[in-house]
Amino acid sequence: MTAQATTDKSTPRQPDEYGENLALASVLVIDDEPGMRNFLMKVLGPRCKRVEQARSAREASHMLDQAHFDLVILDNVMPEVSGLDWLGEQRRVGLFADAILITAYADLDTAIRALRAGVADFVLKPFRANQILNAVARALDRQHLRRENYLLRHELSEGGTTARGRLLGHSPAVQEVRDMLAKVAPLPTSVLFTGASGTGKEVAARTLHGLSDRADAPFVAINCAAISPDQIAEELFGVIENGERLKDGLFLHADGGTLFLDEVAQLPEQVQASLLRVLEDRRVRPAGAERDIPLDLRFLFATNADLDKAVAEGRFRADLYHRINVFQIRMPPLKDRTEDIVELAVMFMSEFSRALGLPALDLNEEVLLKLSRYDWPGNVRELRNLIERSVILGAFPAEFSGQGQVTGPEAIETLDLVEQRHILNVLDACDGNRAEAARRLGVSRKTIDRKCAAWGV
Repeated sequence: MTAQATTDKSTPRQPDEYGENLALASVLVIDDEPGMRNFLMKVLGPRCKRVEQARSAREASHMLDQAHFDLVILDNVMPEVSGLDWLGEQRRVGLFADAILITAYADLDTAIRALRAGVADFVLKPFRANQILNAVARALDRQHLRRENYLLRHELSEGGTTARGRLLGHSPAVQEVRDMLAKVAPLPTSVLFTGASGTGKEVAARTLHGLSDRADAPFVAINCAAISPDQIAEELFGVIENGERLKDGLFLHADGGTLFLDEVAQLPEQVQASLLRVLEDRRVRPAGAERDIPLDLRFLFATNADLDKAVAEGRFRADLYHRINVFQIRMPPLKDRTEDIVELAVMFMSEFSRALGLPALDLNEEVLLKLSRYDWPGNVRELRNLIERSVILGAFPAEFSGQGQVTGPEAIETLDLVEQRHILNVLDACDGNRAEAARRLGVSRKTIDRKCAAWGV
C-alpha cells in the first residue's frame, strides 16, 4: 500500500543542517522490507517537502507514471527484479530523477553496474540516519547545481540579463498593467503578453512571476525565434537515447517554476501540436522516451505578432491560440506613457554607468524634454540602447543633446524650455498646487496636468 505524501506545498519544510535543497525535494523510497521503508520515511519525512514509498518495483513504476520525483532511493535486492535492473529499464522509458542505491553488497561488479545505470550514490547496509541524509543532500545539491548551470548557460545564450529590470513608471497605462498582474499572479492561469517589440513583455512576465507563489522557483525565458526549428523540440522537451538522458529539456528544468515562451508565434507547427498536449495534460514526453513525465509549471507567453491573423492564415493553430489566450495583457508603447521616460532614463543611466565603469551623462531639462518628444518606435528597448550607447560615447546624439542653439529650428525647442521652466517655477511658488498655478497662469487645470505628465513631473 502506498503511503501518502508527508507534506505538501502549503507546509514547506524549513532548511536544516542538510541544506535547503532537502527541504524542497520530493523523494520516492522503494524497498520490499517494511522496516527499512518505515525507517527512511521517519528520517526523511520531517525534512523533505514530499516523501512517498513503494513496496515493489511494479508499484514504483506506477507511481512514476503519476508524479515526478527529484530523487529515488531503492534497494538493490528485491523479489521481482533487482533495483539496478529496474533502474536501467526506467532510464530507457524515461526516468530523469537521480537515484541512490542501498545495498548490503558492495562488490566491484555492483559498483560498475550502478554507475552505468546512472546511480548518484550508494549506501551500504546497515547505515545510520546521518549517512542516508548526507547521501541524499549530496545528490540533491549536485542536481541543483546542474540545473542552475544549465539555466545560466541558457540565459546567457538568450542574451544575458537584459530583461531582469523592474516594471518602472507611474503612468496610467503602466498602472493598469500592474493592476492586472496583481490580479492574475496568485492564479495558475496562463497569460499572453502582447504588444510591439521592446515594450517590456518579458519584464512584465518576470514581475508576475515575482508576485506569484512560485517566486523562489526558476523563471525560464525562451525566445522561440532564436532557436532553430529543427532543434527547438529537443531544447524544450529533452532527449533520451539508448537509455541515456542526453538532454533534460527546459520544461523539466523549469519544473515547479514559470516557463515564459517569447515570440510564441514563431513555433513550428509540429512543436505547436506538442505544446498543446503539454498544456492540456501537464505532462511532457522527451524524444525517445516511452513515459510522459508530470509537470508542475506556470506558462506565460508573449508575441508582437497578430495571432488572429496568423490563425486565419493557417500559420498558428487555432486550438493552441485559444488555449494560451486565457488572460491577455497588452503592453503599452512608450509613446503612450511619455511621463515614464524620465524615470526610465535615470534608471538606465545609473545601470550602465555602474556596469561599464564610465561617468554618467547629465540628464538636464533640455535632454529630458527632447527624450519625451521623440516617438520611440523601438519603445523601451530603444531608449535603453540609446542610453547605453551614449554612456559609451560620452555624449548624447545631436538630436538629443542638451546643448541647444538659440537660432534656427532649435529656437522652438528653447521656447519650449522657457515655457517649462516658467510653469515649474509657478508650481514651486504655489507649493505644487496645480489649480492655483493654473489660475495664476490663466490656463486650465487640464493644461497643467497634461504638461506635467509630458515632463514626468
